[in-house]
Amino acid sequence: MSFGSTTASSGFGFGFTLTPWVKRLIIANAVIFLVGTVTSPNFFYHWFGFTPAEALTRPWGIITYMFIHGNFLHVALNMLILFFFGAPLEQKWGSADFLKFYVACGIGGALLSFIFAHSASIIGASAAVYGLMLAFAWNWPNAPIYVFGIFPVKAKWLVAFLFVMAFISSFGGPQDNIAHFAHLGGLAAAFLYLRFAPPGGTSNRFAGSSGFGQQVAIVPRKDSGATETDARKREPIHRRLMRAGGREGREDRPEKELLDEVDRILDKISASGISSLTSEERKVLDEVSRRRQMD
Repeated sequence: MSFGSTTASSGFGFGFTLTPWVKRLIIANAVIFLVGTVTSPNFFYHWFGFTPAEALTRPWGIITYMFIHGNFLHVALNMLILFFFGAPLEQKWGSADFLKFYVACGIGGALLSFIFAHSASIIGASAAVYGLMLAFAWNWPNAPIYVFGIFPVKAKWLVAFLFVMAFISSFGGPQDNIAHFAHLGGLAAAFLYLRFAPPGGTSNRFAGSSGFGQQVAIVPRKDSGATETDARKREPIHRRLMRAGGREGREDRPEKELLDEVDRILDKISASGISSLTSEERKVLDEVSRRRQMD
């Protein structure tokens, strides 16, 4: 899979960068795979994989299984998905929220396997990266994903297809030595996380026919004794920008305020890195990207 250009409605307009925790996770998985390959793979599978029947004697497996892979194709595909889907999410949420979400999805895969596949051992980061794919589609539902580098599919439809396949394979498909319950558990954990404790302090909810992952900016009511100008000054900048960029004309957009704010944010990124941005500052960057696509 690879990415192409996106439409303005997708809300996704940043280029790819190797973000801090995506880079660390890729390096950790690669190093562990290489060490396991040149030493004793069975030792790693046995002691660091997750075996539900032995969860009490090897509880660390619920975390360490995410770093153990069966072959080169297994680790390469998971790390490719981690890079493409994880980097935009870490940019959007920040490193701390991204890592929490990644680990939660991996744990979700282990827990569902514990419930429904008690005798099977699982290894690999698939549950975590399935969760990342759902989160990506949640935030940028219309971003085109080029399957095999040829066929463009919107992110929301690709993830829906993966969910259906994981569900069918888990409860009625043939035995193919793939941890389908882990995939399904990663998707389930991601959905619950995004629905009830969205990372980055943003509200993500299904939005009817417009697709999922759309965000609604709620403007606080003005105080009875306040003027409209006073209310706007108290309103967060990204909300004023979103409202000005929609119903009002171009001449009414606070362009100078926007440019000043972007300069300040870029200085902060240069000094402290993108993970230092607040949710409000990230929304300003999202608004800049949306305007650039519209223009």
